[in-house]
Amino acid sequence: MVHFDVKWIYELIVGIYALSIIGYFIDFIQHNRRANRMAFWLLTTVWLLQTFFLFSMALLDNRFPILTIYDGLYFYTWILITFSLIINRLFRVDFFVFFTNVLGFFLMMMYIFSKSQNQYAGNPIDLVSEMLITHITMAMVSYGFFALSFIFSFMYLLQYRLLKKKKWTIRLKRLGNLEQLERYSFFSILLGVPTLLIAIILGIIWGYSSSEPFAWFDTKTLGSFIVLLVYVMILFLKVARGLHGRNLVNLKVYAFLFLLVNYFLFSTLSNFHF
Repeated sequence: MVHFDVKWIYELIVGIYALSIIGYFIDFIQHNRRANRMAFWLLTTVWLLQTFFLFSMALLDNRFPILTIYDGLYFYTWILITFSLIINRLFRVDFFVFFTNVLGFFLMMMYIFSKSQNQYAGNPIDLVSEMLITHITMAMVSYGFFALSFIFSFMYLLQYRLLKKKKWTIRLKRLGNLEQLERYSFFSILLGVPTLLIAIILGIIWGYSSSEPFAWFDTKTLGSFIVLLVYVMILFLKVARGLHGRNLVNLKVYAFLFLLVNYFLFSTLSNFHF
């Protein structure tokens, strides 16, 4: 029963931490103060839960939990989050805050996986298996966001063609205006990229924690990295280069087609994921 409670709280920390990273990513790309505030309070919640665990371990073991490598990971993550909260509150350094939290999330997952292997080794359904389910779920959710981006992009291209041919029909109004469709398509990618990044982090750590050797050059693994890189490049072209309109929308369509290739074709060629 105690193990169940601990695992449940660990999963809660991971979920809140993941939402915080997504919020910081949105703020990093769009300078969205509302997303920044949401991410800050979510990260504060993570810090409070971590602080509670930190002092609980110190009281139960009668020692400060930094003497082992894995306990050191936990304490190091706590320090990173503490620094991140202070800097986020005092300064405006979006780049630093976002990447600090990505690193902190990675280290936190390493700690949870290593602890679960030692503490729940006898359980047929342990925390590692549950995190594998989380990895798959996060990846599928990110694919869902990318699918929404593809649908909005397709609607944009259809609307663009109707306008170019001057077909003023009721269908034209029901599709929505071009600016709105492009904005929705961009925001879908903005949610999909950090979600896929978190899924990949979980997948890498699970791969090293499982009994099978992790395959960096597996087709599905490489394909997932390429999908992430393609969508990051789309965000870069939009935000840094100012690319917009039909050219950017076409890139979103091609990116989703590659995502489908990665999901259906590369999955069949993957030994590790299979």
